[in-house]
Amino acid sequence: MYKNLRRAFLAASALGTLLPATFARTPAPLKVGFVFVSPVGEAGWTFQHNLGRLELERRLGARVQTTYVENVAEGPDAERVIRDLAQQGHRLIFTTSFGYMDPTLQVAADFPEVVFEHMGGYKTAPNVATYNARFHEGRYLAGMVAGHLSRSGQAGYVAGFPVPEVVQGLNAFARGMRAVNPKAQVRVVWVNNWFDPARERDAALALVNQGVDVITHHSASTAAIQAAEARGAMSIAYHSDMRALAPRGQLTAVTHHWGDFYVDTALQVLEGRWRPRQFMGGLKEGVVRLAPFGKQVPPAVAEQVRQRERDIARGSFHPFAGPILDNEGRLRQADGVMDEQALATMDWYVDGVVGSFPKR
Repeated sequence: MYKNLRRAFLAASALGTLLPATFARTPAPLKVGFVFVSPVGEAGWTFQHNLGRLELERRLGARVQTTYVENVAEGPDAERVIRDLAQQGHRLIFTTSFGYMDPTLQVAADFPEVVFEHMGGYKTAPNVATYNARFHEGRYLAGMVAGHLSRSGQAGYVAGFPVPEVVQGLNAFARGMRAVNPKAQVRVVWVNNWFDPARERDAALALVNQGVDVITHHSASTAAIQAAEARGAMSIAYHSDMRALAPRGQLTAVTHHWGDFYVDTALQVLEGRWRPRQFMGGLKEGVVRLAPFGKQVPPAVAEQVRQRERDIARGSFHPFAGPILDNEGRLRQADGVMDEQALATMDWYVDGVVGSFPKR
């Protein structure tokens, strides 16, 4: 019997050179690189994108091989890291921060065979696409929760930079608050950094000292939520569900989820179907979600917010439908829905946000 097996093995070996290459050897995995602006940590912006990376590995298995570089500053250092990944043979690279836009385009011009996906940008190229989320949909819902639960009618907003995406979220939050409490106000502190736990913490504490009793944020760490918890304030987390860090104060969280997008994009590259485009996902697509409500949120409030969530997902309600006034009393949108161009260039505060917009 063993002689027969040996003859069969030798015969198969002799025919090996005649077999199609795809049958004779396993294709090399698609090398996928991720560039993160902050440490992965246990919650936050980068944590959510890393969950998407892990889901990509889990669902595509041996077809992909992923690498990530964390805590990469925007600017020259980002270009170096992105270039290194391209030189190391990564055929798909996700750059996950707005400030990586120009470095991504600069490297992409030198590596036309590599696919680049930039998070939050607005520039594309033959091998560069963008992806983003309608975060403002979740922010509006969060504002409704804050409007119902705040006893002072004052919410505090710790924010990174006054770029349109962040301003959209701030304004949507204020509109959500005012939808249930027309006298509500939102106070914002800009920390001018995406990830600076010390500044985020100080900003949250300063806002609590000004009389706000609900804190939310658009920053990459958990510091603002932890500071609110320490001072006994309520909070609405962003990026991740941070209930473990704020078990008493968190009302809900606006979260984002990238696994489906990362898997679909990798499959497009593997199957030769990828084309540059500008992806935008929201509540309908499951990219933006609202975390479970805290015990302090009354069932009637929870149901009202969930109904509005369904309305937004089906397209029967929009957070930026007119009339819309800015906080200086000017009419910005008479009726209808604010168009994408207006949202993408938003550099003003809606009625209800306290203060003047930062000068550039």
